[in-house]
Amino acid sequence: MLIAQVTDIHLGFDPDNPAEFNRKRLDRIIEDMLSLDTPPDMLLATGDLIDRGDAESYRRLANAFSVCPFPVLMALGNHDMRATYIAEFPDPPFDNGFLQYVVDAGPLRLIVLDTLEEGRHGGAFCEARANWLKARLDEDSETPTVIVQHHPPVEVGIAWMNTHPEEPWVARLGECLEGRTNIVAMLCGHVHRTIQSSWRGIPIAVCPSSAPQVALNLSDIDPEAPDGRDMIIADPPAYALHWWNGRQLVSHIQTAEEHVMLARYDEKMQPLVRSLLAERPTE
Repeated sequence: MLIAQVTDIHLGFDPDNPAEFNRKRLDRIIEDMLSLDTPPDMLLATGDLIDRGDAESYRRLANAFSVCPFPVLMALGNHDMRATYIAEFPDPPFDNGFLQYVVDAGPLRLIVLDTLEEGRHGGAFCEARANWLKARLDEDSETPTVIVQHHPPVEVGIAWMNTHPEEPWVARLGECLEGRTNIVAMLCGHVHRTIQSSWRGIPIAVCPSSAPQVALNLSDIDPEAPDGRDMIIADPPAYALHWWNGRQLVSHIQTAEEHVMLARYDEKMQPLVRSLLAERPTE
């Protein structure tokens, strides 16, 4: 099974511009996905789908995704607005006011969580959401399960984008997942960078953004003293491909740009391929 992920699209950052920069970047990602030799079985869009919560940007997002021949499953981020989102995307319906749902995807079970608190940049996860998650996890303790959400619950080291490990929502989410042995990964966005970590024994993969990326700077930041550091950079748009091989979820990152070919699988490369495959056990 192959699961694609795109995140932090921020469509509508340049409002009223049908040829806006972020739309062009999203279109490049989708075009790249559609050109893959192995097409994804689904696409996860993990929040900050649009930039200002407006209805027109959600309509343009639906238009962008309309060319995808595979299902597109969405989660909400801190730039999204539930009222305008649901007007364009009524399915799946909200549960108790939150966009949380389960997807039975053959060998995997996906649980999409809502970490949005409107008006707050960081994540949130209240008792109502926690109770829903506990109930869903209790329903199936065997199937390999992937948690999908916008905000990573780990401190990533970029000071102005960090999640503090002692935030109440982090503890509440952790209590829900404690002792669950079938959670194989957590897929997140929000930070606009490729990041791998683990949290409470769960592998976490943070997908880079469709919109411009966040600059890497691991030094402290003083909110009272601007120091001229880079914050947003125009690195290429990128997306993730998560491959389930029957044992674990393996994550790859692909940039949507021209890739210069240096070697092809032809007669010259055939001996290398033969020797590499000959080293492996036969089934």
